[in-house]
Amino acid sequence: MVNKVTAELFKKRRTAADYAEAPIEELEKDIHSLGFFRNKARAIKACCKTLVEKHGGQVPDSMEELVKLDGVGRKTANVVLGNAFGRNEGVVVDTHVARLGRRLGLTEQTNPEKIEQDLAAKIPRDLWTEFSHWLIWHGRRRCSARRPQCEACELRDLCPSADTAVKEASAPKRKRNARRAKKS
Repeated sequence: MVNKVTAELFKKRRTAADYAEAPIEELEKDIHSLGFFRNKARAIKACCKTLVEKHGGQVPDSMEELVKLDGVGRKTANVVLGNAFGRNEGVVVDTHVARLGRRLGLTEQTNPEKIEQDLAAKIPRDLWTEFSHWLIWHGRRRCSARRPQCEACELRDLCPSADTAVKEASAPKRKRNARRAKKS
């Protein structure tokens, strides 16, 4: 959904100054189909105001400066650094990467920063950005949270969760939580 919204948004506004100067109600309307659109609109406006005032309208190219911007955490900073600047500073951990990291046995963590550390220790640095894209793609198209397609999965032979992911995803949440508590 974000990709659809941003495609339209970028047709209307091209620079950080355009967003910093936009009326908040207009930004809210433009991103209304996203969850938490009011908070996101405020963060976009504040972030772009900071970009204009402190960075000459340019996106900074360091983790340290990126995470200082409103609405930007490690995940977003890693996306920007990897895709816009070609720098592998960290592994992007979204819901797909977190879920698949656990299903593939690459981490047992649930905290995104700890997941990132586990994945960074196992994946060659030059692949961090691509690896995140691969897992996101796979998580959207094959290994979804609710209906993983283990029977058709290209990674089935490598996946320690093959078939059990289907059972766990289809189990009522109460039973899943009880099973997880027993494992701990």
